[in-house]
Amino acid sequence: MKLIDYGVREDEKEYIQEWSKENEIEVKIVSDLLTPETVQMAKGYDGIVAYQQLPYDEKIFDTMNELGIHVISLRNVGVDNVPFKALKKNKIRLTNVPSYSPEAIAEYSVTGLMALLRNLKHMIRKVDNYDFRWEPDIGRELNQLTVGIAGTGRIGQAAIKIYQGFGAKVIAFDKFHNPELEKQGLYVDSLDTLLSQADVVSLHIPSLGKGHTVINRQSISEMKDNAIVINTARGDLINTKDLYDAVIEGKLYGAVLDVYENEVGIFNSDLSSKDLGDELLDKVIQSPRFILTPHIAFYTTKAVKNMATVSLNSMVAELQTGSSENEINLEK
Repeated sequence: MKLIDYGVREDEKEYIQEWSKENEIEVKIVSDLLTPETVQMAKGYDGIVAYQQLPYDEKIFDTMNELGIHVISLRNVGVDNVPFKALKKNKIRLTNVPSYSPEAIAEYSVTGLMALLRNLKHMIRKVDNYDFRWEPDIGRELNQLTVGIAGTGRIGQAAIKIYQGFGAKVIAFDKFHNPELEKQGLYVDSLDTLLSQADVVSLHIPSLGKGHTVINRQSISEMKDNAIVINTARGDLINTKDLYDAVIEGKLYGAVLDVYENEVGIFNSDLSSKDLGDELLDKVIQSPRFILTPHIAFYTTKAVKNMATVSLNSMVAELQTGSSENEINLEK
């Protein structure tokens, strides 16, 4: 068995190489993304592993079929950038890594919130300039707030435990109720109810598709004054301009954003010597009421190792048995 792994970062190589040695399976490591051109490198291999934020071109899967490769395993959760129609046409099976570390993302959401509540971004900037005055950066306490968790999957559940540990009141909304959370009486009837009651709204839901946002001018009008938005899920869940305007106008206190609707080509790139080319993003970066990071909530040693190894294990299961527990149902 021979596998090829695309879009591999330096921090992933060690885990892939260790897995290859332990399992005595050849894995070719490629730093290039999977494109209609680079897919030709897969000739002679049995399966393709990949990760990228850019959409997967349909031509990739036509070529995979021609090469006799019928399994692709993603090192990430999201599959919204994969054309299912092309997979089905070419009889290609797809797997993902549904849970590489829910705790990493949950912990990060709370970390960002605490930094915002205590005005750390502004205070650190002041101290860097030798301004040691306290005012006007008085903080708020998490134990005095109501936190609304939108989406109670693995990450949402992990976040709830952490927030409860801080003594915050937690409410939640999800179309599908978790029995244990149901017993705790955490669920509210609608997302609108959650928005209207929460001091902090933390998003842990998948993308709803282009143009379908959860946080926008209309929904913000229903939120509590001085509320905070946290997004470690998908950038297109928020209309960033509406959010920015609401913070600047004083309707909302601020936001913690680890994702951004136009992040592709920007996040995980060094643009320090270039023009950012995004005026709105530049305003968000400059504002002390926004904590912005480049999609790193997942980025821990545990998560990266799981992404690298679980994707490879799923590939082996698919090739040896014809299925795996992480296979995606393409009919959904």
